[in-house]
Amino acid sequence: MLTLLNLLKDGRFHSGQDLGVALGISRSAVWKQLQQLEAELGLSIHKVRGRGYQLSTPLTLLDPLEITRKMPQWPVRVFDSVDSTNAEALRSISDGAAAPFLVLAERQLAGRGRRGRKWVSPFAENLYYSLVLRIEGGMRQLEGLSLVVGLAVMQALRNTGVPNAGLKWPNDVLVGNKKIAGILLELVGDPADVCHVVLGIGINVNMQVADEVDQQWTSIKLESGKACDRNALVVELSNQLKTYIHKHQLNGFASLQAEWAENHLWQGRSVSLIAGNSRIDGIVLGIDNQGGLRLIVDGVEKAFSGGELSLRLRDDS
Repeated sequence: MLTLLNLLKDGRFHSGQDLGVALGISRSAVWKQLQQLEAELGLSIHKVRGRGYQLSTPLTLLDPLEITRKMPQWPVRVFDSVDSTNAEALRSISDGAAAPFLVLAERQLAGRGRRGRKWVSPFAENLYYSLVLRIEGGMRQLEGLSLVVGLAVMQALRNTGVPNAGLKWPNDVLVGNKKIAGILLELVGDPADVCHVVLGIGINVNMQVADEVDQQWTSIKLESGKACDRNALVVELSNQLKTYIHKHQLNGFASLQAEWAENHLWQGRSVSLIAGNSRIDGIVLGIDNQGGLRLIVDGVEKAFSGGELSLRLRDDS
């Protein structure tokens, strides 16, 4: 089926006879595979008598050889379909794969965001990216790391046609109030000694319609007005991650604290911090040198950190 998709990805018309010859199957078998493509991958295929079949939108599939040629620092694994790239990365760690390495997928069947939320993952439209790193020296090496990843994602987006991309504590990248990217870090191993961290990143790239998303969102294509080459985005994001992670390893999060705060879109805003069933209202002061959120709550400054916290704008902000 994916061989057929590779023949159609240029967005041009291809006759059923030519497709059958290329695949070594009958025209009726071609028709069945086309129906599978539409049903399983959610693709739209135009069928015109006398001309053949055409994808409604051309596709550029992820190419591990092209990515590796331009970004040789990390081994790359590309999957047509996985439950989630983070889950695949964690399985690879369990199987003894040597870090660092990168896991990419054309689609996720069970993509995950923070706090167990579903991450909508249509085929070949967005970027589903998980980088595995080996961490030595305990938890101190992880202080503020999710915020550092946010800086790298933001810079990659700005360099790819989204100049207004900014940050929302702790793990989102926004354009205005619309989400364009999210980050999910997962840890396995001994946090006091040697462990592995999976840097999971989801970026809305060429997606234009997504009825399942339950919040305001946007994509690179919607913001820039043109399709984005996801292979080039993988290379750009990887280079930004390499740069920012190196700075973090050398000098800790404190060296990047000011840059992160300058790009926090909700600086000075009235917000609600949600933790389970509890809610804390305050005004954003900034972040501390460990990446925790600083709020003014009832006139008193307080700091908050933790993976299960969620920040929302208050109605009066």
